Amino acid sequence: MYLLGYDIGSSSVKASLVDAQSGKCVASAFYPKSEAPIIAKHTGWAEQDPSMWLGNLRLATEDVLHQVHAINPKDIKAIGISYQMHGLVCVDKEMNVLRPSIIWCDSRAVPYGQQAFETLGKKWCLEHLLNSPGNFTAAKLAWVKENEPELYNRIWKIMLPGDYIAMRLTGSVCTTVSGLSEGIFWDFKKNAPSKELLDYFQFDPSVLAPVKPTFGLQGTLTREAAQRLGLAEGTPVTYRAGDQPNNALSLGVLQPGEIASTAGTSGVVYGVIGQVSHDPLSRVNSFAHVNHTPQDPRLGVLLCINGTGILNSWMRHNVAPTGSSYPEMDKMAEKVPIGSEGVSILPFGNGAERMLQNKDVGCSLYGVNFNRHTNSHLLRAAQEGIVFSFQYGIEIMEQMGLKVDKIHAGKANMFQSRIFQETLSGVSGATIELYDTDGSVGAAKGAGLGAGIYKNANEAFSSLNRLAVITPDNRDLYREAYERWKSHLTV
Repeated sequence: MYLLGYDIGSSSVKASLVDAQSGKCVASAFYPKSEAPIIAKHTGWAEQDPSMWLGNLRLATEDVLHQVHAINPKDIKAIGISYQMHGLVCVDKEMNVLRPSIIWCDSRAVPYGQQAFETLGKKWCLEHLLNSPGNFTAAKLAWVKENEPELYNRIWKIMLPGDYIAMRLTGSVCTTVSGLSEGIFWDFKKNAPSKELLDYFQFDPSVLAPVKPTFGLQGTLTREAAQRLGLAEGTPVTYRAGDQPNNALSLGVLQPGEIASTAGTSGVVYGVIGQVSHDPLSRVNSFAHVNHTPQDPRLGVLLCINGTGILNSWMRHNVAPTGSSYPEMDKMAEKVPIGSEGVSILPFGNGAERMLQNKDVGCSLYGVNFNRHTNSHLLRAAQEGIVFSFQYGIEIMEQMGLKVDKIHAGKANMFQSRIFQETLSGVSGATIELYDTDGSVGAAKGAGLGAGIYKNANEAFSSLNRLAVITPDNRDLYREAYERWKSHLTV
C-alpha cells in the first residue's frame, strides 16, 4: 500500500512514493532538471503557465513509477498535494486557464493591497484577516480586474496553484480554509470568507471555490488524468496545503510552541500558535495551519527573511578563498569564537524585509578592526547575523503568544552548518531537531491522514528519521552577541 505526494514549486515539481506501512520513501523524482522558467514581461512581474506544472507532474510521476517496477497503480491509495503559496490561477466555466498564473514572487499587486489596507482600516484587516492584503492572491485578482477587465469578466473560479492541480486531477473544484487564508480571503472572526474584502474589491463571492477540509476527500482521479499519469482511475486526492504549512507538517510541527525552519536562498521561520493572533505592525504573516479549526485554533505564523543563504553565497564568492566549498567555509568560521570577536553583520542586502516593516536597510558590517579581524571573522559573523535575524523575528512571534520550545528543520542548506545550528539553539534557547524529509513526502503522509490510513499525525510521522538534536549551550555568549547585533539595527 502506497501514498503519492506532489510538491508543486516554482522551480520544479517533485513526486514521492511512500510505503504507507513503513513510512519510508521508496522513490522520488523532480522535473525539470534545470530551474523552471518564470515569465517576467515587466519589472516585478512573475508568471508561470499552469500547463507547465502539469507536464512536469506527469514526468515526475512516470519517473517514480518506473523506479518501482512491480507496483500496481491500484496499490496507491491516496494522493496529497503541496504547492507554492499565494499564486493566482483564473479559469472559465470549461475549466480552461484564462491567463498565466501570477505567482508568489510577483509584486505588481502591492499598491492594490496597500490601498485596501488603508481603506478597510489597518485595525480591521489585522483583527479579521490577520494580515495586510499586501501582495497576496486577493490583491493579484484586483490587478486583473482593473487591468484585464474583459478577461476578468470571463473568470468562473479563481484558484491557488494546488487547487488548480487538484482540479485537473479530479475534475472537482474546491479549496481549503488554509488556502483562503493565505490568499487573504478568510475572516477569522466570522470563520467565513470575508464579505467586507469581497465587497471592497467588488468581487462576486461565487468566484471562490467551495471549501473542503485540508485532510479528507477532495475528489478522485478522473479516467483522463489516470491514463495520462499511469495511475488508477478513482484514486482519491485527500490532502492539499501550501508549501510552508506542508513543510511544517512534514517535520511533525502541529502544536503550539513548535517551529519549522528552512534556510536556503531565503530563510523561513514558521511557528504554530494556539490562538487567533496577529502582529500589530504586520511584520509577520498569520495563516490557518493545516490542523486549524475554529474550536481548536492552530495558526502558522510565517516569517520570511530575504537575506539569508544569499549572504552566505555572497561570502563564498567574494570573501572566502577562491574555490572554497561551504564545508570549508564552515571550518574557517569555526576558528573564531562565539560573537566573532565583536564583528556584526546585518544580513538585509536582498531587498526590503517585511519583518523590518518593508524597509530596505541593506547589508551592513560593524566592528571590524583591520589589525585583528580576518575573513574567518566575516564568515562567522555572516552566519551569526543570519541567525540573529531569525531570532529577531522569533521575538515578534513571542509577542503574539508563541512559546518557543523546539525548532524542527530538514538537514539541508545552512542547517548543515554546525555554527548555524548551535547559534540558533543558543540564542533562542530552543532545542533543534534535524530530520530527513521533504515537502513531497510530507504531502504523501498528509494524504494518508486524509484517507484515514493513519489514525493520527503521531502514527503518520512515527517513522520520521531524526538525524541530529542540538540543545542550547553558551546562552550568555550568544545573547551578548545578539544584543550587540540588535543595537546596530535601527528600524
